[in-house]
Amino acid sequence: MDFSWIFSYWPLIAAGAVQTVLLLVISVGFGFILAIGLALAQVTGPRWLKLLARGYCTCLRGTPLLIQLWLLYYGVGSLLPMIPGLRASFLWPILREGFFFAAVSFTLNYAAYEAEVLRGALLAVPKGELEAGRSFGMSSWTLLRRIWLPRAIRIALPTIAGEVVLQLKATPLAFTVTVMDLYAVAYKVRQDTLLVYEPLMVVTVFYVCLTLIITRAFRIVEAQVPVRR
Repeated sequence: MDFSWIFSYWPLIAAGAVQTVLLLVISVGFGFILAIGLALAQVTGPRWLKLLARGYCTCLRGTPLLIQLWLLYYGVGSLLPMIPGLRASFLWPILREGFFFAAVSFTLNYAAYEAEVLRGALLAVPKGELEAGRSFGMSSWTLLRRIWLPRAIRIALPTIAGEVVLQLKATPLAFTVTVMDLYAVAYKVRQDTLLVYEPLMVVTVFYVCLTLIITRAFRIVEAQVPVRR
């Protein structure tokens, strides 16, 4: 085993690790916000909105993430330069990068999965708690903000933790659209040094450590907000 290359590539490794973590944070953060809206649409929305939200979740959960990523990058991405004035705008440095399309596709995909988790959690909240809130004169928004949604998130916490880990394991797909994440760095090291196992072992250790951190963080949160049944 030869790990001497780490000293030469450590700046690239650090940058790749940052890219991986950024993709995870962006997709989970924005995806969770979108998932709340999708879940509420399926539970409380009118019929047409329920069908739209359900169709969105079904389509994105039913197709591989890699296909969604390529459709955005090679499909939508190829059309963006045709928009008049876009190349000269301040948005172009962002829109021309593969990172942007990876973040968008990961966010949309994560939202579809998380929406189903939250939908089930919202339906699992005891009706007595909601009726108690209404009896105190709470409006629909106050009831959602103070009782229904927090209670649902507490119920779904273990599943949410698993979804975040799964999202972390999906980040290497960004390598296919020129994003220099940690896996892409390992691929470059393999090309430069002809070493196969050592770079992959470094990537494996990073993902395992990050998984442990995520799992531990969620367990601490669960201990602070126990679910009462």
